[in-house]
Amino acid sequence: LKFTSPRNIHSWICAQQLLHTRTSFRQDGHDLEKIMKWSGQYPFAFPLWFGPSLSILNVHHPSYVKTILSTTEPKDDYAYKFFIPWLGDGLLVSAGQKWFRHRRLLTPGFHYDVLKPYVKLVSDSTKVMLDKWEVYAKSEESFELFKHVSLMTLDSIMKCVFSCNSNCQTDSGTNPYIQAVYDLCHLVNVRFRVFPYHSKAIFHLSPHGYKFRKATRIAHSHTAEVIRKRKEVLKIEKEQGIVKNKRYMDFLDILLSARDEHQQGLSDEDIRAEVDTFMFEGHDTTASGISWIFYNLACNPEHQEKCREEILQALDGKDTVDWEDLNKIPYTTMCIKESLRLCPPVPGISRKLTKPLTFFDGRTVPEGCIIGISIYGIHMNTTVWENPYVFDPMRFLPENVSKRSPHAFVPFSAGPRNCIGQNFAMNEMKVAVALTLMKYRLIKDPQHIPKMIPQVVLRSLNGIHIKIKPVENDL
Repeated sequence: LKFTSPRNIHSWICAQQLLHTRTSFRQDGHDLEKIMKWSGQYPFAFPLWFGPSLSILNVHHPSYVKTILSTTEPKDDYAYKFFIPWLGDGLLVSAGQKWFRHRRLLTPGFHYDVLKPYVKLVSDSTKVMLDKWEVYAKSEESFELFKHVSLMTLDSIMKCVFSCNSNCQTDSGTNPYIQAVYDLCHLVNVRFRVFPYHSKAIFHLSPHGYKFRKATRIAHSHTAEVIRKRKEVLKIEKEQGIVKNKRYMDFLDILLSARDEHQQGLSDEDIRAEVDTFMFEGHDTTASGISWIFYNLACNPEHQEKCREEILQALDGKDTVDWEDLNKIPYTTMCIKESLRLCPPVPGISRKLTKPLTFFDGRTVPEGCIIGISIYGIHMNTTVWENPYVFDPMRFLPENVSKRSPHAFVPFSAGPRNCIGQNFAMNEMKVAVALTLMKYRLIKDPQHIPKMIPQVVLRSLNGIHIKIKPVENDL
C-alpha cells in the first residue's frame, strides 16, 4: 500500500512484515503471539501482506479504531467475499443501502420484549448440556468443551430464534450442520491464507473447494428446512395473524413479516442469507465465547467461587434463570466481559475505505485501503490495559470503565455496524454461566493447555479441556 499523510507513515513498516507476512501465520497456536509482538513495536497500526498484492493495515489502538468504527464503511470485499457462497449477501457482508435496509428491518427482532422469553429457552438448552456432563463429573478425566457448547448454542438458536424444538444435543453421532459450519470456517480461513485459492477457478477445482461446496450444501439444506416449515405456517394472512397473537414473535416471524416504508419485504434469497448468517453467528461465535469463559473460570477458581456465591444468592433456590435475574449478577457479568477481553470470539474484523480517512494524529490512509481491526490486539494493548494477560474482572467496575475509551473493549465491534445480536449473546452467556456454576465446579487440566488460533472465530488448535466436579460434593 502507498500511504499519504502529513507524517511519515512508513515508520510503521518493518522488513520482516514486507517479506510474505502470510507465511508467518501457520495456524500453529502462535499466530496471536506474533500479532502482539508487532503490536508492541508499532503502537497504533502496522501493515500485513498476504501474497504479492494484498496488504492490510492492522489497527490495534482504541483511538484509531474509534475513527474507523464510527463510520459506516463496508466490510472489505476481498476477505468477506469468500463467505458469500455460504452466507449470501446478508448483514455480515452487505453494504450501502442494502445493508441499511436489512439492518432496519431486522432490528425489531432483537428488541428487549422479543429477547425476554428467550431466557427460559436458553435455560432449558443449558440444562440438557449439563445433564449430559454428569458422566464427566464422575470421572477424573478432562473433556473437550467446544463441541458440547456448540450443540447447546445451536439448540438455543433453534428454539429461540426459529421456534423449532431441536434434538441436536441428544441425537447420537456428529451433528452434520455443526460439522459443516466448522468445515466452512476452516475452509474460508484456508482460502484467505493460500493466495492461489483467491482465484475462483483454482479453488473450485481443488479438494478444498469440493469440500467447501459439500459443506455449503449441508448448511443450506439445514436453513432451507427451517424456512420451509415456517412458511407453511405463514401461508396466508389469517395464519400470520395467529402467529402475531402468540406469546412472542421470534426472529423468523419478524424476518418473514418485515416490510419497509414501501411495504416491500425481503426476497426469498435475502431471507435465506439472513437465516444462514444468524444461524452461524448466533451459535458458533457464542459457543466460542462460552467455552473460553468456562476455561478462564476454571483457571481462576477464586473468581469462579465469587460468581457462584453471587449466582446462588440471586437465584435464591431456583433451578432456572429468569429475565429479571440477569441484572442481579454484576460480578459474574464482569467475569464474562473479562473473558471476552482475553479471548474475543471474533478476534478480528476488517473494513474497506470508500474515501480517504484521517486519524486523530493527522495520519491518513487512501480510498480503497483495507483496514484490519485486531480486536485481540486492542484487548491486549499494554498502553490501554495494565497487565493485559492477567484475568482481572475489576477492570469492568463502572469507575474503571469510565476511565477508558469505549473502543478499548469491542468484542461485538462498535458503531453503526456493531453486532445486532450482542444482547442476545450476552444473555445466553449469563444464563449458561449461572446454571453451570450452580451445578459444577470447573477445574483446569494442566495437561491440556489450549493453543488459541484466530480463524473466523477464536478456537483452540488442541481443543478446550476442563475437569468438573458436582458442587454439592465439594463444599
